[in-house]
Amino acid sequence: MNIQVRRAEPADGPAVKAIYECRNAYSSTLQMPCPSDASWAHRFVDVPENVYAFVALLDGEIVGNIGFSVCDNPRRRHVGSFGMGVKDTMQGKGVGSALLATVADLADNWLNLKRIELTVYTDNDAAIQLYKKFGFIKEGESKAFAFRNGEYVDAYHMARILP
Repeated sequence: MNIQVRRAEPADGPAVKAIYECRNAYSSTLQMPCPSDASWAHRFVDVPENVYAFVALLDGEIVGNIGFSVCDNPRRRHVGSFGMGVKDTMQGKGVGSALLATVADLADNWLNLKRIELTVYTDNDAAIQLYKKFGFIKEGESKAFAFRNGEYVDAYHMARILP
């Protein structure tokens, strides 16, 4: 598959909204079901300087999204974190890897970051394996981290630290 990754643009709002309308995408993130058009329309407008948003395309269709944020606290400017979603029909096809590779390159080679951290539900095995592939390790666990589908779910805190 020839997955292309580029910076997100304001016109991408409806296509990114479609990603987070997918059951697995909103169930595996902190997004809510049934996102509004308005909420996604403004997400890629006036993006702060410390935030980077990317989309993954396959045959011209947006099939994934990653938002990467560099901490703006002066004592944590060496740290970035991200959230990512992939269309349910495109999971396991390299979209997440392409998005994460883009963020890792940005962090390592352009932003001089030492640490990238994330939070992932403990039952999201596919995502956990992807993060491990990119050198992330589990640093801790939060019990009852979020409410999803009528019950509380736990989450791991993972990070990748450059030497």
